[in-house]
Amino acid sequence: MIESLLIANRGEIARRITRTASRLGIRTIAVYSDADAAMPFVREADEAIRIGPAAARDSYLRQDRILDAASQTGAQAIHPGYGFLSENAEFAEAVIANGLTWVGAPPAAIRAMGLKDAAKQRMIAANVPVTPGYLGEDQNPARLQREADTIGYPVLIKAVAGGGGKGMRRVDAAADFSAALESCRREAAASFGDDRVLIEKYILSPRHIEVQVFGDTFGNVIHLFERDCSLQRRHQKVIEEAPAPGMDEATRRAVCSAAVQAAKAVDYVGAGTVEFIADASEGLRPDRIWFMEMNTRLQVEHPVTETITGQDLVEWQIRVASGEPLPLRQDELSINGWAMEARLYAENPSTGFLPSIGRLDHLHLPHGIRIDSGVEQGDEVTAHYDPMIAKLISHAPSRRHAANVLAGAVEGVEVWPVRTNAAFLARTLRHADFLSGAVDTGFIERHQADLLPSTEPDERVLQAAAAALLPVETQSPWTALTGFRMNAERSRQVSVEIAGQPYSVDLDRTPRRSAGITNDVVFLDGEAWPFGPCRADHAGSGYNPADGSIIAPMPGTVIAVPVSQGDKVVRGQPLVVIEAMKMEQTLSAPFDGIVAELRTRPGAQVTEGALLVRIEGEN
Repeated sequence: MIESLLIANRGEIARRITRTASRLGIRTIAVYSDADAAMPFVREADEAIRIGPAAARDSYLRQDRILDAASQTGAQAIHPGYGFLSENAEFAEAVIANGLTWVGAPPAAIRAMGLKDAAKQRMIAANVPVTPGYLGEDQNPARLQREADTIGYPVLIKAVAGGGGKGMRRVDAAADFSAALESCRREAAASFGDDRVLIEKYILSPRHIEVQVFGDTFGNVIHLFERDCSLQRRHQKVIEEAPAPGMDEATRRAVCSAAVQAAKAVDYVGAGTVEFIADASEGLRPDRIWFMEMNTRLQVEHPVTETITGQDLVEWQIRVASGEPLPLRQDELSINGWAMEARLYAENPSTGFLPSIGRLDHLHLPHGIRIDSGVEQGDEVTAHYDPMIAKLISHAPSRRHAANVLAGAVEGVEVWPVRTNAAFLARTLRHADFLSGAVDTGFIERHQADLLPSTEPDERVLQAAAAALLPVETQSPWTALTGFRMNAERSRQVSVEIAGQPYSVDLDRTPRRSAGITNDVVFLDGEAWPFGPCRADHAGSGYNPADGSIIAPMPGTVIAVPVSQGDKVVRGQPLVVIEAMKMEQTLSAPFDGIVAELRTRPGAQVTEGALLVRIEGEN
């Protein structure tokens, strides 16, 4: 077996790989950027090598520096994790050419599945069912528009070299196609260096079903059953589960067999995931599931498969890469119970899920379930990388039980001052339609009003904050005399400011501290409510776009400014596009008017709260 392993990744997946490798007695080597020098994955490895500045393009995407690190440390093998260089065939070839073991898919398989159009053509040849669409070489916008019109709306524009939800746009009408194509191509070029696209029929009741496959160098390929990843927001997975709800044995056999067939068609070795889209309008059926793409790496959501099968997929990867056969035969695998995974992100649902960055001054994650996290209290969430704080994984005998366990866990998350999506996750997991299994990729958009956390604190938050302030309030002669009269109980009314807004709270005689309090923050059901004494000069807070000032909602890079100073604009017209944490945010005109001020340009680095554009209404 491999004796030393360099992990060409960071964060939670680097820690995850280190954990298994160390258990197997393998020496681990971490590589890190300047931004990650103090992170847990660096400390936990046996050795660590700096590979560059914070930006991924100058560190984790630098093949030469990673190979130099392997040479310096005497590493025998490289594990790429997921993202970064994990599906880069040239890097895999360079690793092998340097006499190292590549703990990943063969370069030829990566190439075969890396371009979505070529992969679909190969699957058609292998009799694997694929979604109707246009896979042609002609990338002229007019040709693409005609093909979309022929397929019929809605359609999905997808980057040929895409992945992770990048370079993907849904188009509902012909009039919207041109703008969506331009945006998709721009994002694809920035993310993958390739702006080519394909067009697919958009399935109106889609379920995202994927199958974990594994191959070895002896020609054996098996599956480890399916996962359902339909709970998505902006094509990014939010909650994953295994097995898939509503999956009968006939459909399971069909989709898992198709996945194995797809893997065999490219002589696959190692861990891979074959992704399918299912038309669930009439439930899951064998004839309504089509191949979408294959991810030639370990997936973020692999823990749910590990949990229901009792297997360590990273150990399987290492053993297969070391030349061993697959640890188990197909008939030796079975499904045990139900597993769910929720992705805890540093983002603020109340501001459209914009990334939230900063130091994790307070971080409490629940006990009793599996937690895969890349950070600890005191660490920094930066704008340089993916904003995931942790993956929370539950396991129970039934789906409803697993959902309830996971909901309780995310409700117990405490993070401050960085904002998270914990309350959003909890509301999703407790939603009646989710619990009944009525899920598809439009679930979050359809139920968003139910899922977004409240902007007003409930009574438990008010009571907890008021009770915490009471000792301070009673020291004041002014508040102590509130409601004063002879031989009467003193009123316990407390003025408190929560999340910047004032409240007057009639405190219970025996306050119930059902909400958790740390310093000046109340934590309840995954939400965080900062509080303090009410300011005498309180005048409210918050941003009102009515004055026409377009403010940067997050730190990031301006990638497009499609207007000029003096231009006439209409309400909803895009003004500035900002990119941060792998996500584009388009800022639009709040009303019809004229661009009175333009304070930014493409390529500019902006800070949160910076004035970018000011619109004046026409007189």
